[in-house]
Amino acid sequence: MWNWARRGRGIRGQSVAAAVVAVACALLAGGVLLLVLLQNALTASTETVLRTKVSDVAAQIHTQDVEEAGRSIATAGAADLLVQIVDSSGRVVAASDPSLRSAPLTSTTVAPGQTTLVRVSSPPGVRTDGDEDYEVAATGATAGSGANYTVLAARSAGVTSSTVRTVALFLVAATPLLLVIVGVAVGVLVGRSLRQVERIRSQVAGIDAHRLGTRVDVPGTRDELAALATTMNAMLARIESADTAQRRFVSHASHELRSPLSTLRTGLEVSVRDDTGQSWRSMAPLLQAETVRMGRLVEDLLTLSKTDDSGFAVDREELDLDDVLTGELARLQAAGAQRITARIVPARVRGDAGRLAQVLRNVLDNADRHARSAIRVELATTGGEAVLQIDNDGDPVPPGERERVFDRFVRLDESRDRDTGGSGLGLTVARSLVRAHDGTITTGEAPDGFCRFEIRIPLL
Repeated sequence: MWNWARRGRGIRGQSVAAAVVAVACALLAGGVLLLVLLQNALTASTETVLRTKVSDVAAQIHTQDVEEAGRSIATAGAADLLVQIVDSSGRVVAASDPSLRSAPLTSTTVAPGQTTLVRVSSPPGVRTDGDEDYEVAATGATAGSGANYTVLAARSAGVTSSTVRTVALFLVAATPLLLVIVGVAVGVLVGRSLRQVERIRSQVAGIDAHRLGTRVDVPGTRDELAALATTMNAMLARIESADTAQRRFVSHASHELRSPLSTLRTGLEVSVRDDTGQSWRSMAPLLQAETVRMGRLVEDLLTLSKTDDSGFAVDREELDLDDVLTGELARLQAAGAQRITARIVPARVRGDAGRLAQVLRNVLDNADRHARSAIRVELATTGGEAVLQIDNDGDPVPPGERERVFDRFVRLDESRDRDTGGSGLGLTVARSLVRAHDGTITTGEAPDGFCRFEIRIPLL
């Protein structure tokens, strides 16, 4: 027996693990992407600041003079921004910090109007802790006197690296906490869902053959669990309906078999006590008729049992339906007392001759029992189908009963004696066999008021 509690924990554990792994992968990919974008954004920002600074200083050199530009960078320079003005000989003529007057930040020279970006490690005159890279922008400038200068602006790349590193450390520290929150949330949600599933399971487990009318509670959540409970109730309703139908079938079958068996038993008991044999001779026809009736009933029950099986199939072969019909009409004319008229055209179909003969026999016998004096049979072909109409001058089936008449053990005239009314299985068997041949059988009323049964079977 399954331990459902353990199974529930297993599902919850698997769900939590899957959610945590998925979120961890998403956080990893998102974190890497974030750091890359942050790195690129900070680098682009630094480059923009450096380009702007050297452009401004170069413009000041061109419009004013070098001394004025030097005083400007010495008084207005940002603490993290290093600026130099270098003449064409490589001498630093002005700097934002006196310590930078010893040597240029880079030996790169640029033509006037041009700007370039380079990265240098531990530039001269800059105090650093170990090897530290700097982003350096260089642009050419021309003074009013015609002298050429190079304007250099530098900013430490360590600021960008430090910012990225700080964000990375925050992500690393926050990720486990976030994963814990995700795991707890998923565990709670899955556990709540599994409790509802367990409640449905326990209710279904308590339903047995004596409690098929019980239904499970449908949650008011309007979600998949509610759909599961609704589907479960629909399945239980079908099981209850099938069980009721089976019990009714067994009850009716037992009742139908009891009558001929009782007649046979009584007749045999009477015959055994009569030493002259006269009782046996007088009762033999009755006992024989009851035997035939019981045999047909058992045959019908077996046929219905087979058609109920989804694997039931008829042996199909090409045959002449008109020949099968002619044979059954000859049998009926020999045994019946009704006036029979027939119009038959050739109709070739694919099917089981024995099963189709059984269909025609059941419908013709039904017509013979209900006819007052006449039976009319017509076989035609139309629309790719063989259409067989069997009419009798008895009362038509009432419109409200034209489907129920094909149900098992249905007799529309319940007062009729079973000896003349049949077992109530003939039309049920007929419909099952016709459907097995991809056909239909219906009942209605002919234009002249006759009771009509119509059978349609596809032609070849």
